[in-house]
Amino acid sequence: MQASRDSIIDIWGERSPYRGEWPVRVDQCTSEEPDHWVQSACVLCSNGCGIDIGVKNGRIVGVRGRKEDIVNFGRMGPKGLHGWVANNSKDRLTKPLIRENGKLREAGWDEAMNLIVQRSKEIIEKQTSLGIGFYTSGQLFLEEYYTLGVIGKAGLGTPHMDGNTRLCTATSAAALKASFGSDGQPGSYSDIDTTDCVLHFGHNIASQQTVLWMRILDRLAGPNPPKVVVIDPRETYTAQKATVHLAPKPGTNIPVMNGLLHLIITAGHINRAYIDAHTVGFEELEKIVTEWPPERVEKLSGVPAAKLREAARILGTTRSLVSTVLQGVYQSMQATAAAVQINNLHLVRGLIGSDGCGIYQMNGQPTAQNTRECGADGDLPAFRNWSNKEHVQQLAGLWNVELHKIPHWSPPTHAMQIWRFAEAGSIKMLWISGTNPAVSMPELSRIREILQKEDLFVVAQDAFMTETTKFADVVLPAAIWGEKTGCYTNVDRTVHISHKAVEPPGEARSDFDIFIDYSRRMGFKDKDGADLIKWNTPEEAFEAWKECTRGRPCDYTGMSYSKLTGGSGIQWPCNEKFPEGSHHLYTDGVFNTAADYCETYGHDLDTGAAVTQEEYKAIDPNGKAFLKGSDYIPPHEAPDEEYPLWLTTGRLVYHFHTRTKTGRSKELHEAAPDGYVQISEEDAAKYNIAEGDMIEVASRRGKIVEPAKIGGIGPGIVFVPFHYGYWDNEERPRAANELTITEWDAVSKQPHFKYAAVKISKTGGILDKIGEAIETIKEKFKPGET
Repeated sequence: MQASRDSIIDIWGERSPYRGEWPVRVDQCTSEEPDHWVQSACVLCSNGCGIDIGVKNGRIVGVRGRKEDIVNFGRMGPKGLHGWVANNSKDRLTKPLIRENGKLREAGWDEAMNLIVQRSKEIIEKQTSLGIGFYTSGQLFLEEYYTLGVIGKAGLGTPHMDGNTRLCTATSAAALKASFGSDGQPGSYSDIDTTDCVLHFGHNIASQQTVLWMRILDRLAGPNPPKVVVIDPRETYTAQKATVHLAPKPGTNIPVMNGLLHLIITAGHINRAYIDAHTVGFEELEKIVTEWPPERVEKLSGVPAAKLREAARILGTTRSLVSTVLQGVYQSMQATAAAVQINNLHLVRGLIGSDGCGIYQMNGQPTAQNTRECGADGDLPAFRNWSNKEHVQQLAGLWNVELHKIPHWSPPTHAMQIWRFAEAGSIKMLWISGTNPAVSMPELSRIREILQKEDLFVVAQDAFMTETTKFADVVLPAAIWGEKTGCYTNVDRTVHISHKAVEPPGEARSDFDIFIDYSRRMGFKDKDGADLIKWNTPEEAFEAWKECTRGRPCDYTGMSYSKLTGGSGIQWPCNEKFPEGSHHLYTDGVFNTAADYCETYGHDLDTGAAVTQEEYKAIDPNGKAFLKGSDYIPPHEAPDEEYPLWLTTGRLVYHFHTRTKTGRSKELHEAAPDGYVQISEEDAAKYNIAEGDMIEVASRRGKIVEPAKIGGIGPGIVFVPFHYGYWDNEERPRAANELTITEWDAVSKQPHFKYAAVKISKTGGILDKIGEAIETIKEKFKPGET
């Protein structure tokens, strides 16, 4: 490989100190000199960096950053620089597969699709379309999500549509809706260029969004660097750069945030004029946080009162603030309630809608924003309100179908409930696209049992054989990034186009073509008898999507394929008012909370109980943001005598999701070939564990065996990266989600991966061998035998 730097060792590259305008630095990695370059964007984290794909003789041979792109100004992280080699892997799926006599065999597209259509129609005839569910990815393109959303909502009429973005970013959307009336990040990455302070809450940005961290590192190296506050139980790369690092115990995010808000409010560091003019609910919020003085926070969370006061002083006096939030909040107890407190912090200080003031309720995946925008998850397209009949009627008119066809009689089915319905037998067909739930979902033993149910017909659409496809009844070979054209939207609302650079291998097809083929074979029509899906190309789908967004918060009507080609990505809203896009939302202090416009009528943050349309209209905030407080609720599982330690899970800098792509890169695989169990020095001494020892971690649901990594974490806490499964190593249990619990947030329905009770022990000793021998003997006898 020829590279501009060794990004495995030098993860973030050299510093370009600045304040005001981020300097360009073009990163590049190639195996050969390309004969031409094709415009694209990276899909290996949620940052959304503009890149070019290097092509030679019809093969991808490298990538480089796009110097003109406003997201990365040419920079790339290690996953982006090396992950592209997965496209050229010899183990790509190239033909459809059908299960016959318990084994998968090759088949043609007609046979595979006809079988899917036949089963679909049989299920619909027996129990309506409620017997069919879809579980998608954060890796598809906008045009594919919108096509699937229309098929599901107006073709089948099923509410059972969600994706693995429920596992990583559902709380982002829920928190934005709860505070501002609709999804959509208020700020822009450019806010980092001038801000005086950055808060990272449950977000190890140094590992998870490496290019965004480069931007912060360059600010820290430049004039007037920002203060940095980090809230994370581990001493991560991010925490090492913190002005103040708060390390709370798992499950105590609400006490910490309530404590910070209490100190800020009592010190008078609030913008009362902004609060009065642009928000509702301050008195109730103030009442709740008053109960959280620093000493009480310390007793419960372990965060020293002095450190809490120092962080509150910084956050309360800064003239501008950028906040980032991710899985340490989203996948923990009271997820939406805790994420909302970040919004509250910006609102009570009036630090929103202006340069240097951004809230990044981050996404975990590169196209997660599009699942939410396009209706391929539990939302209606273009941030419409499923419980507002006028919004549903808008879609019925747009798609030319009857109102009753679009499911809106109850909340759309979230992923955890979809899997429960499949387990209970009411969902008979589950179509899984571009994701690997047999590694990524909580409590994996349960997921495997569901996938193997005889009465569940499983369709898996992927580019590789995975832990999930091995259980499928039909496997469809999918084209991936670089092999198809489409758009995707990142965290700060920047829309990129990715042009097709090479042909997919063998008979693999794009998700877009597969979905349209399914719709045509199913005979989905509008009420005039014309094809429901009226587009045949991604560009035609994009034009249809634009009309769907007209007048909505995520307005794309000023964009086009030609406008997105040749330069930088563009931020929505992009329309007649903002022809070049908009860096900030809510610049005038008017939010998307009007009763006839909002995306949701809201929920009780503690119970998840929905606010009715009538209740909402009675208190119509009419453009004011909501300040919503919440008191502490303990986690649903906590350490005890048998399982005395906290488990938390997370990501590594070199891998994405379940390593389906990054694990096939030699450089990325060798940088992190295996998982580990991170424990404190105190716990290592207590359990007589040395660095590298193989240790077993067990919960009430399963166990794993991983090498020990000691230090950088508080006592009583165990950290395990979740990326590792079994497709490349079946020697031992090592998937972190063997251990995790089936619990989820009351509002966002996002699973809780950040806490569980576990026990650890060193493996390989004589006692372990005796125990294994006893278990082997037990298995040879039936109950009651001697």
